[in-house]
Amino acid sequence: MRDLHMPGRSTVLATKGMAATSHPAATQAALDLLRAGGNAVDAAIAAAAVLAVVEPHSTGVGGDAFALYAPAGRRGAPVAVNGSGRAPAAATAERFRDLGIAEIPFDSPHAVTVPGAVAAWDLLARDHGRLGLGAALAPAIAHARDGSPVHEVVADVWAREAAKLAADDAARAVFLPDGRPLATGELHRQPALADTLAAIAEGGARAFYEGPVAADMAASLAARGGLHTADDFAAARADYVTPIRAPCGEFDIWECPPNGQGVVALLMLNLLSGFDLAALDPLGAERFHLQAEAARLAYRDRDALVADPEHVDVPVERLLSADYADALRRHVRRDRAMATPPPPGAAHTDTVYLAVVDEERNAISFINSLFASYGTGIMSARSGVTFHCRGASFRTDPAHPNCIAPGKRPMHTIIPGMAMRDGEAAMPFGVMGGHYQPTGHVHFLTNLVDYGMSVQEALDCPRAFAFAGALEVERGVPASTRASLAALGHRVTGADAALGGGQAIMIDRARGVLAGGSDPRKDGCAMGL
Repeated sequence: MRDLHMPGRSTVLATKGMAATSHPAATQAALDLLRAGGNAVDAAIAAAAVLAVVEPHSTGVGGDAFALYAPAGRRGAPVAVNGSGRAPAAATAERFRDLGIAEIPFDSPHAVTVPGAVAAWDLLARDHGRLGLGAALAPAIAHARDGSPVHEVVADVWAREAAKLAADDAARAVFLPDGRPLATGELHRQPALADTLAAIAEGGARAFYEGPVAADMAASLAARGGLHTADDFAAARADYVTPIRAPCGEFDIWECPPNGQGVVALLMLNLLSGFDLAALDPLGAERFHLQAEAARLAYRDRDALVADPEHVDVPVERLLSADYADALRRHVRRDRAMATPPPPGAAHTDTVYLAVVDEERNAISFINSLFASYGTGIMSARSGVTFHCRGASFRTDPAHPNCIAPGKRPMHTIIPGMAMRDGEAAMPFGVMGGHYQPTGHVHFLTNLVDYGMSVQEALDCPRAFAFAGALEVERGVPASTRASLAALGHRVTGADAALGGGQAIMIDRARGVLAGGSDPRKDGCAMGL
């Protein structure tokens, strides 16, 4: 139990349904859909759409989405949906070399793959929802048209990204009225986005990928030098994919497969399973050291191997084998940080994550993203769509598995998670934060499994992230731990911003109770019925 003398949140408990999101308006929208007779899928789409309005730096209809859905009464693997967008037909490595582009900038139209989120919403609503896409989008339309007050975390990002927004005429007009970012408590309206959402509500995904909205998006990108055409938008789709898994304590942890980086989280769990984490201080140097070493090895493999399996072979089975985890573990020393990870041995940013469980115990783990704050910073003026920047993850080296190619999906950071027990959903969970996400999944899960924390405590717990040669630590990590990590050879730096943000809902089937948590690093909350 948390120390009641200290600031913190209690785990939220309910019986008839629960939603946990990064914004109160989205949580409320999800519960409203449940009250109206919708299921977890309807509620998740409603929450994601509201977040696309009220957290415009994190997500939008111009972004991508992934989901894991565990229908009530069905045992086995969850349903996995990949809603990541594909590169335009004209996007070849040769074309980029001709343009003199060796690395795709985050603020470039070339970083825009055709957004996949709306296709994912439509697919889930048609195949697994009850109320239809129109009902799910109604709350978001109202927020965009009538206005929504800016919350504290959103306002902080808004102010920090003002220069990026000022560089695009359409984005400047919407996000910098009177030449400045909106402050906490000010009302923000997006009438053009409301019209686009209303068109999707009436006509489904085709109203977004064909017709006036698609024409406006293609024209906006072309005017900035993009290679996109109306045909690229018309070809958009979301796909059902086969999820992947690894054990963690009493749970089976399921993730979406590549082109997502869920395999990195599972690889880290397999590697760390060879250490007795439960015997270590959860805020001690040795716990963070082992986690950092596991991350260095797993992210090394991500950067070398994870790509679109429709275009290249990604050795997932090998990466998740016990033999491979054993081989990686031999590179980990408990008394010293590795200077440089060995070569691969197998042949930070913004996102929203949400979880919903309904009364029947349908459970969905859902993530939607623009990647960097406000994506590219490019907005399509007439449709009010802000474009993501997922294409910046592509390489332009033809020899690399993640090299850009027509119709190809980039290596993707957003990863929903689903913990299952005895073949049934036990906990939809996720930790957003760009590259941090696999480390976030592992930190959260080991907090639960090895240290016996509640869902809320596991989200609250201070974080560290080994990436790009440094070990970033939040201010909540004790000074003594930081000093010990530095003595082990880690280049310890203070995190510029809080690391990620997450949500989770634990299902206690024996007692009929749902236990939800929401990350204090965001504006959101968990609420139940």
